[in-house]
Amino acid sequence: MSRTRSTMVELGTVAPPFELPDTITGKAVGRDDVAADSMGMLVMFLCVHCPYVKHVEEELAKIGREYGDRIGVVAISSNDIVAHPEDSPVEMKKQAERLGFTFPYLYDETQEVAREYDAACTPDLFLFDQEMKLVYRGQLDDSRPRRKDFGNDIPITGKDLRAAINAVLTGKRPDPNQKFAVGCNIKWKE
Repeated sequence: MSRTRSTMVELGTVAPPFELPDTITGKAVGRDDVAADSMGMLVMFLCVHCPYVKHVEEELAKIGREYGDRIGVVAISSNDIVAHPEDSPVEMKKQAERLGFTFPYLYDETQEVAREYDAACTPDLFLFDQEMKLVYRGQLDDSRPRRKDFGNDIPITGKDLRAAINAVLTGKRPDPNQKFAVGCNIKWKE
């Protein structure tokens, strides 16, 4: 497991367009489909095998259920499945079903979308306002999976992301003092 920090993309950056296959429905889903009729959009770069994602996946599913009727939510996996077959679309679908994802879970086979978003790790979270401008990027909260040389026992609450979403939903700007996400590096193709 390689601890990697998010790149902390500049706030105000416009959400790049995408259109990728949804591993749950098999249909192509694009940025504008996700953001349609919502007050913003949450893009989460995830995968199946990462201990950091496993640590918070239930909370991310819960956030999708709680906010998905007001904000567009999408998860994307960009990992190289030749090197990491456990992150394949079949396994992604199983993960989504097990957790009850209410949002699309897209597979970025070419890794172009991850590069466009400058995603670096899993989980890597990007929240955009109604104008598709980046207003939050960073961690879910301060909780980290317990490992022998790092981690903590802080409960998972999603407080940082929730505060940012709540700000967007009330027409405010999230606090610009944001903490980077920490996770496994995206598994780039050779």
